[in-house]
Amino acid sequence: MNKKILIWSIIAALAGFLFGFDTVVISGAEKKLQLLWNTSDIFHGTVVIGMALWGTVAGAILGGIPTNRLGRRNTLIWIGVLYTISAIGSGLANDPITFAIFRFIGGLGVGASTIAAPAYISEIAPAKDRGKLVGLYQFNIVFGILVAFGSNYLLSGIGDNDWRWMVGIEAIPAAIYTLLTYILPKSPRWLLTKFRTEEAKIVLQTINPDVNPEDLISEIKEEMDSTVPNENIFLKKYRFPVVLAFLISFFNQLSGINALLYYAPRILTEAGLAESSALLSSIGVGVTNMIFTLLGIYLIDKLGRKQLMYIGSIGYIISLSLISCAFIFNWEGSYMPLFLFAFIAAHAIGQGAVIWVFISEIFPNHLRGFGQSFGCSVHWVLAAVVPSLVPVLFTMIGAGAVFAFFAFMMVFQLLFVVFMMPETKGKTLEELQEVMLNK
Repeated sequence: MNKKILIWSIIAALAGFLFGFDTVVISGAEKKLQLLWNTSDIFHGTVVIGMALWGTVAGAILGGIPTNRLGRRNTLIWIGVLYTISAIGSGLANDPITFAIFRFIGGLGVGASTIAAPAYISEIAPAKDRGKLVGLYQFNIVFGILVAFGSNYLLSGIGDNDWRWMVGIEAIPAAIYTLLTYILPKSPRWLLTKFRTEEAKIVLQTINPDVNPEDLISEIKEEMDSTVPNENIFLKKYRFPVVLAFLISFFNQLSGINALLYYAPRILTEAGLAESSALLSSIGVGVTNMIFTLLGIYLIDKLGRKQLMYIGSIGYIISLSLISCAFIFNWEGSYMPLFLFAFIAAHAIGQGAVIWVFISEIFPNHLRGFGQSFGCSVHWVLAAVVPSLVPVLFTMIGAGAVFAFFAFMMVFQLLFVVFMMPETKGKTLEELQEVMLNK
């Protein structure tokens, strides 16, 4: 593999590290913030916690605009700026509204990063390595999650304002990432969709000096010639990739993954673990996530996207059913962490490894940003709604019923994988368009 492609992919994928850290760091502080500001469950879930998620929704909905107009690389720079501002502001906030506003700003960065980073990596990666290179984004998400859990554990108890350090320390990696993004070249495929052919040739020759860039240029020009001005993803001919993006995003969140990540310490405490043991077990969640994400990244270009989704779907159904039973039948003690670890493993090797790769592959070059924006918007609307309802649902119907519902939805995901999901491994982005348009 070209070392430059690997380095550029790693830098772009570091947006995922900030995504993971920003998303989960709140889990160590959320109970303290609720006590500090004496907020109700509804206000705490929908504003203090939920505002970051609605920022993510806005970032996902709007992120396709700068990704297509400014370019993938310039959008990644601005994402780093948003993360930095959010971390500093959240750490200094003195009331729940100010805190929520700065968390919303960080959410904008998270939502936009799910579009710009996978799009950038998929457009510089060779077909045979695209899965594992785009998968670096997911690896960085789970690495960020693990670091956030560890950071929360180490910073917990250092003082009355330990929560400020928990959420504010993210400013350091965010600033470093922002500086690193200036090293990245612009995406050659994006340059070609903007008819900046000479710039694209230079980047293509740097990426792969042994291949004639004219071949790819002619393929992309042929694709562009078959389009009409001001096309959008909702035309009839793009219905199949739109449905695929919707369903994989829908099922990702109806597994309950974000609900678990945001409230892992609370869930473990409700299952009978002491608070310190719950925080420590949360680190185990992060370790399991990282190990099985690495396995998924290793396998994604060997077994393919569809096979990993088979494995993950079956793992979801089994583990979520066990978690539900643990709550319903009061299986206290060490059982719950094991069931949660199994759930995280199923997610990491299936949906976690596949979703960002798959959505970045199924749309044409000139609509990739907007197509990913659609898929990511579905993902993040549900990621905002589901965790925001968790505290209330746990109180109203119980955790056992909530996790039983998630298990039931994963049966439908398995049916989606069996009957609808195509395999995308090993094909160029241009070859995949032939597959998508002929469905």
